[in-house]
Amino acid sequence: MAIALLLSVFPAFSQQEPLLEKDYVAYLFTYFTGNHISEEAVCYAVSMDGYSYWTLNGGKPVIDSKVISSTGGVRDPHILRSQDGKTFYMVVTDMVSDNGWDSNRAMVLLKSDDLVNWKHSIINMQKRYPGQEKLKRVWAPQTVFDPEAGKYMVYWSMKYGDGADVIYYAYANDDFTDLEGEPKPLFIPENKKSCIDGDIVYKDGIYHLFYKTEGHGNGIKVATTRSLTSGKWEEEPDYKQQTTDAVEGAGTFKLINQDKYILMYDVYTKGRYQFTETTDLKNFKVIDSEVKMNFHPRHGTILPITRDELIRITDKWGKPAELGAVPNNPVLPGFHADPEVLYSQKTKKYYIYSTTDGQPGWGGWYFTVFSSDDLKNWKYEGVMLDLKSDQVPWANGNAWAPCIEEKLIKGEYKYFFYYSGNPIKEGGKQIGVAVADSPTGPFTDLGYPIITESPVGRGQQIDVDVFTDPVSGKSYLYWGNGYMAGAELNKDMVSIKKKTLTVMTPEGGTLQDYAFREAPYVFYRNGLYYFMWSVDDTGSPNYHVAYGTSKSPLGPIEVAKDPIALIQNPEKEIYGPAHNSVLQIPGTDEWYIVYHRINKNYLKDSPGTHREVCIDRMEFNEDGTIKRVVPTR
Repeated sequence: MAIALLLSVFPAFSQQEPLLEKDYVAYLFTYFTGNHISEEAVCYAVSMDGYSYWTLNGGKPVIDSKVISSTGGVRDPHILRSQDGKTFYMVVTDMVSDNGWDSNRAMVLLKSDDLVNWKHSIINMQKRYPGQEKLKRVWAPQTVFDPEAGKYMVYWSMKYGDGADVIYYAYANDDFTDLEGEPKPLFIPENKKSCIDGDIVYKDGIYHLFYKTEGHGNGIKVATTRSLTSGKWEEEPDYKQQTTDAVEGAGTFKLINQDKYILMYDVYTKGRYQFTETTDLKNFKVIDSEVKMNFHPRHGTILPITRDELIRITDKWGKPAELGAVPNNPVLPGFHADPEVLYSQKTKKYYIYSTTDGQPGWGGWYFTVFSSDDLKNWKYEGVMLDLKSDQVPWANGNAWAPCIEEKLIKGEYKYFFYYSGNPIKEGGKQIGVAVADSPTGPFTDLGYPIITESPVGRGQQIDVDVFTDPVSGKSYLYWGNGYMAGAELNKDMVSIKKKTLTVMTPEGGTLQDYAFREAPYVFYRNGLYYFMWSVDDTGSPNYHVAYGTSKSPLGPIEVAKDPIALIQNPEKEIYGPAHNSVLQIPGTDEWYIVYHRINKNYLKDSPGTHREVCIDRMEFNEDGTIKRVVPTR
């Protein structure tokens, strides 16, 4: 399917907690462009690989300097993601260089939750603090989180009279609208000479302060400490820039999912930027031949961003043609598996429920839910069932593979949430059910499991699916690990009609095609009941989806001639795509498959517990067979 179509349907998610590095897909470069007031403004550029950058908004500013500053111009933008993962802080020099290099007394603090809309506060040092009559300039502020203080530290250089430029600091208030307390020196070199353009990078328990020596070499040096406000810095003697030209504005960032860092700086006398690469923040090599830009930046910083954030800013300011395809998947942040998708007739929204992944031994103990109005933006709705709480009295963990059904009962919508859990008393995994009046809860558990024993005497009671037959209106429950079982539900939706219990495991096949393992899923289309299931082990790259059809909700199942519906694509680094649910867009014949895959960075390190949720288009041939799904990144 065309990338453009996928992007129009699934472009974004919303973060609910601090992000994982694997959730970043691109880089945002914030910079300014020159020494004229028209060039002293915040601009954006984006990159998919950290080496090739393409400007947004046609190279024009994305924030109006006249609105946010006292001078009409801003320089040296530094951007930071907050500890919560979803708030952004930017600080800039409030300055117009045409007024003179000793003309400015202020900085601007900006805050955003979407990278598009920014609230701002101007901090004029002479107005904010007494005794600042000799202050000449306030330059290049940056922000770093100080865990010892539990606050965000703003640090910048100031010069008084004929003295040296010194890097000072103060903590921002909780709203990031002002500074708390008096500014204090953060770093003064042993030689007591000027230092500006501080840039702090934290690595392996050590803070590395990159700074420019001003007026005595004009290069970039590094000082390190284990405590930001201790005053104990170790200065490294060598310059870090890899050029004999004068440089300033060091900016350092880590490449996504790599053990490499980029140190970049403004070669301001030559009107160009230089990129260098390092693994230890000590030794640097020039990589200019690998870097591309369609603009000329001045002193800026680079921030890794998520797919959601990338699409948000390119929706706002246009996607550069050079950027290429934006990733379609994953659609949720963090690690999630066994996704169940629901369209609610009550709320007219879509919902995804899943196993919370990333825990050793598949030890997740709670379920979360995400909602969407349009399948474009996913909102975290919170934990809706916690198996270690009083909410589920019979279980204590292993919250696995949920499913949900919306039923109109006596004119009111009810939501029946089925899942497997680890019983407190004894025995293997069992299936429970919780009920709510809303897709997001609160859910009330039945108080006991409804499926406790295997109908074949082996295998776990897991991977439950619920299906309401549009022909008869009856609802059915399916489950199994090593076998597939199905049974009609009673009208109460919390118990099965035992006489209808049917073992309907598809027979035959191998791990290369359709040998049944787990994760049954059922849907109806054009007179056929489609049965999907997962093959192989969830930690295997070969984990994939097979299918068959039936004329009845309880089988027998006829395995498709070409039974594989979805399988790995190593060339795209897509592994283990399976354990799926299916979504039909209401009132259409447009279908999507929602599944998990192994995060590529964990392929050799606990792959079965590092899975992520994806969505792709599912299409049918004229004879009703499923076209093999093309998984996308």
